[in-house]
Amino acid sequence: MKLTEIVVDGAIVPALAASERDDVVAELVAALVAAGAVPAGVQPDLIKAILEREQKGSTGFGKGVAVPHVKHKSITGMAAAIGLSPRGVDFNALDKQPVYSVFLLLSPEDRPEEHLQAMEVIFKNLSKDTFRRFLRQAASVEDVRTLLEEADSQQLAG
Repeated sequence: MKLTEIVVDGAIVPALAASERDDVVAELVAALVAAGAVPAGVQPDLIKAILEREQKGSTGFGKGVAVPHVKHKSITGMAAAIGLSPRGVDFNALDKQPVYSVFLLLSPEDRPEEHLQAMEVIFKNLSKDTFRRFLRQAASVEDVRTLLEEADSQQLAG
């Protein structure tokens, strides 16, 4: 599984308008709806499910990144959005630092193996300093897309 296969075209937000965690989640789910990756009618339910997941434990894993995620019955295929915040967002991260890069992952409820594969690919890349730095510096959708393609082709070292 590759990042370019799960990150939806049209769901890359290089400058998030939102500055609060809940609003960031809503903005990224809206981007996935606008891109046609998920049905508009389930948008409120998805946001609620993701925020309930956040209540159980923050998906802000430190080093400026968060990966909110949820498996949901209305999702038919893996769909991820990426949002970048130049100001940083309080995601209640484990290291208590602001989050600048958010990968929001929606997965079909009945395909847990694919969910784990997607999470593995996302974390493998987010664990690389170079990837995180380039992602944070990305100024456009094209910058992010190029970074994902380079990561998928293993051109980025740790």
